[in-house]
Amino acid sequence: MFFGRDDKKEAQKRGLTVPLLPLRDIIVFPHMVVPLFVGREKSIAALKDAMAHKGPDDKAVILLAAQKKAKTNDPSPDDIFHFGTMGHVIQLLPLPDGTVKVLVEGVRRAKVKKFHPNDAFFMVEVEEVEEQTEKSVELEALVRSVHSVFEAFVKLNKRIPPEMLMQVASIDDPARLADTIVAHLSLKLNDKQALLETESPAKRLEKLYELMQGEIEILQVEKKIRTRVKKQMEKTQKEYYLNEQMQAIQKELGERDEFKNEIQEIEEKLKNKRMSKEATLKVKKELKKLRMMSPMSAEATVVRNYIDWIISLPWYDETQDRLDVTEAETVLNEDHYGLKKPKERILEYLAVQQLVKKLKGPVLCFVGPPGVGKTSLARSIARATGRKFVRLSLGGVRDEAEIRGHRRTYIGAMPGKLIQSLKKAGSNNPVFLLDEIDKMSTDFRGDPSAALLEVLDPEQNHNFNDHYLDLDYDLSKVMFICTANTMHNIPGPLQDRMEVIRIAGYTEPEKLSIARRYLIPKEQEANGLSDIKVDFSHEALRTIIHRYTRESGVRSLEREIGGVYRKIARDVLKNGKRDIEVDRKMAMKFLGTPRYRYGVAEREDQVGIVTGLAWTELGGEILTTEATVMPGKGKLIITGKLGEVMQESAQAAMSYVRSRAERFGIDRKVFENYDIHVHLPEGAIPKDGPSAGVTICTALVSALTRVLIRRDVAMTGEITLRGRVLPIGGLKEKTLAAHRAGIKTVLIPKANKKDLKDIPLKIRKQLRIVPVEFVDDVLREALVLEKPEEFGRKPVSDGLKLPSATETPSSPAPAPV
Repeated sequence: MFFGRDDKKEAQKRGLTVPLLPLRDIIVFPHMVVPLFVGREKSIAALKDAMAHKGPDDKAVILLAAQKKAKTNDPSPDDIFHFGTMGHVIQLLPLPDGTVKVLVEGVRRAKVKKFHPNDAFFMVEVEEVEEQTEKSVELEALVRSVHSVFEAFVKLNKRIPPEMLMQVASIDDPARLADTIVAHLSLKLNDKQALLETESPAKRLEKLYELMQGEIEILQVEKKIRTRVKKQMEKTQKEYYLNEQMQAIQKELGERDEFKNEIQEIEEKLKNKRMSKEATLKVKKELKKLRMMSPMSAEATVVRNYIDWIISLPWYDETQDRLDVTEAETVLNEDHYGLKKPKERILEYLAVQQLVKKLKGPVLCFVGPPGVGKTSLARSIARATGRKFVRLSLGGVRDEAEIRGHRRTYIGAMPGKLIQSLKKAGSNNPVFLLDEIDKMSTDFRGDPSAALLEVLDPEQNHNFNDHYLDLDYDLSKVMFICTANTMHNIPGPLQDRMEVIRIAGYTEPEKLSIARRYLIPKEQEANGLSDIKVDFSHEALRTIIHRYTRESGVRSLEREIGGVYRKIARDVLKNGKRDIEVDRKMAMKFLGTPRYRYGVAEREDQVGIVTGLAWTELGGEILTTEATVMPGKGKLIITGKLGEVMQESAQAAMSYVRSRAERFGIDRKVFENYDIHVHLPEGAIPKDGPSAGVTICTALVSALTRVLIRRDVAMTGEITLRGRVLPIGGLKEKTLAAHRAGIKTVLIPKANKKDLKDIPLKIRKQLRIVPVEFVDDVLREALVLEKPEEFGRKPVSDGLKLPSATETPSSPAPAPV
């Protein structure tokens, strides 16, 4: 209800009581007509009460106040702003769904003084805010500024009709101007509420000016973005139009559209190519993208290459396995001499494959010295099984991307070597050789051996994911074969995924047989002497093996035989064709001065000189150990470029000898007045490992007791301080080295008896192999003793005669007592 000016002031003092309509996400300003849809029961009841209690001017009065949170469905007085707008209900229209459409007009600002208790709706006591405007030059300037900014705002904001500009231009009242303009701005609820609560028209216009300036800046940025996007679209449309015109001209001239033909060709390949579902969907998606690109763009080239790689891979193309075990055995025996274990494993795989429909490809790792035929054996396996053969050399690989590929975001990205090799093979079940797997290394680009963990795991490699393809590829049918010279460079987790098959070096009889059956015919054909009879004598081949090669394999032997054939080829061209027999003298004449001193046993029994056995990457070697005693201060001198482990073995051997000095008949003063020097010849070659313990101990006992050591005895084994002989590795290679050197007796740790079956039977028959458990057993066999059975119980001599300072270490020792 409304009153005259005097009555109004009186009413403001005592306050008006009117119903309150809470609004969601909207604020009604004075002079603003707004349609509202009301659905809440309390709100409908408030409207009905306002309509029922109209004032004298027949107008329904209600307070319009906004909720603080729009989502609140049943607000309390604290959830409603206490500053709103007194309004008239112009029209109330009930709707069929129970809601009400109401048209309200804002009249003036009002503050809530008090909420009256009422359950049906909010009944509040309000105080109307009287707006008083005092005209001033500053206010007039502010009104003009607001008019100007609003005009700029309307030009940028297309949602406001131009008629609104004329309507606002006619308003001179600052309060009404601010309330009219704010209704057309997209402001946050809190900003609008702040403007509503600003009682001073001047301050309200200032805030409105700031807010409009901010909106204008945002609209200007939006306009720039729209303009830039429009220009880009126009450029793209122009290029598309010109391309279409060019294609039309080419069609008229009868020229082929290469790009379209290329896409059609890819589509044909896709129809005929059997791939995984994931790969097919990926190609279709990329093909769709390719159609929309310009043929000359760089991105189109990348997409074409990607599609080519996917389609060219052998997803389900595989060769039929040749599962005839007998035929496979024949092929393996034709290609390689010996190598019993690897051949047995391959034949076992073929036998199981014949019985089982699907078998996961095995992961074999051939470990052995260079030149023993690891790589060529893998090629023979492919021939025996009827599969394609792929070789990937991992020597020196440092980058993980070599295995997994680069992501397509990189320029010039390609799949990894695995996927490239499979494409080259054209089959998804080849024999895949990972050569020199122990030569990989790590740097900042990643660890390639870690990338191989997934590849070589039969439980995981059925969904190998290459970074370039970004698709799962099945590697479970691939037969992986790895080769390595040593195992210690291969990480433990990678070793765990492989079945290790050790390939030892060849014996001398095996080398002779390989030379006769494989190397001589191969080199004779390679050097163009197939029509000439060249006969190598047995002694010539033995000389080449002993004096010109030092290896476990046959690579150098093949090279030297090739050298002989080249000399023969030159002789044939000079003197004409004739049959040639190569004997020992002719071989040495052709090959020149011998390169190696053939390791042979000592010619006579000596004091302090023991024949030991060592393992190297090239196979077994004999390792002579020397010990001598000289005046000094009780030092133990160890030379020969020995590693830490071997030096510790020497210390342990010395401690054992000192602990049993009385048993050996050694005067304890010797350890105080004399130095003992242990030396392993060929000092430039690094040596390490614990298996020289028994050798050093025997040399020390001999040097201190002046008892001779048998020249035809060689030994190997690690010792403890209690004199126990511990097992060692590389027994086969060491035994073969002893046999080559003409040794008759080989002393091995008792725990290595189980490894004797790996030594060829022919070698075992020619050697006397003695398993020993304690150092005393070694000394009984190695020392020249009259009563070996009493060794260790009684002194070996009547007292040690210490050598004089002038006596040479190599002088013959006195005969034992």
